[in-house]
Amino acid sequence: MNRNRYNTDPGQQRDEFAEQVVKINRVSKKTKGGNKIGFSALTVVGDKKGRVGVGLGKAPDVSSSIRKGILLAKKHLIKVPLINGTIPFRIDVKLGAAKIMLKPAPPGSGVIAGGAVRSVVSAAGIQNISSKVLGTKNQASNVYATLFALKKLSERYNSQGASQTTKKE
Repeated sequence: MNRNRYNTDPGQQRDEFAEQVVKINRVSKKTKGGNKIGFSALTVVGDKKGRVGVGLGKAPDVSSSIRKGILLAKKHLIKVPLINGTIPFRIDVKLGAAKIMLKPAPPGSGVIAGGAVRSVVSAAGIQNISSKVLGTKNQASNVYATLFALKKLSERYNSQGASQTTKKE
């Protein structure tokens, strides 16, 4: 019997998260003995069912920084409200120099977004969305602004849902 064909080992856990590296940056620091070189990796993790997280891992080598970024992203997951594969309403956010506009799109239109925003919304499982990056071209700033926008969207959606249920009673 081929044990590799079927995953029957309980020690191996199936990872339900989609991981994506957005940006790897090489950083250098001047020290007394010479230059100290390290790497930072910006990663996005999501389950494509409404949960998404972003992490920035820093380490002396690339693989360690990616692993640290993924662990940080899994620690800081947020829940995004999804209605028929899109977001409930339009939201505009400014975080630092980044300005992000996210708005719902009709079914079949797909993800209309740039690279940094696309990685976050696709990891969250949003299938139809239209977006625009208006501020900076810095990918890290745009990823964090998108995550902030989705967090604000979730807070507003949940507060509206709570107020609607109290009005009905």
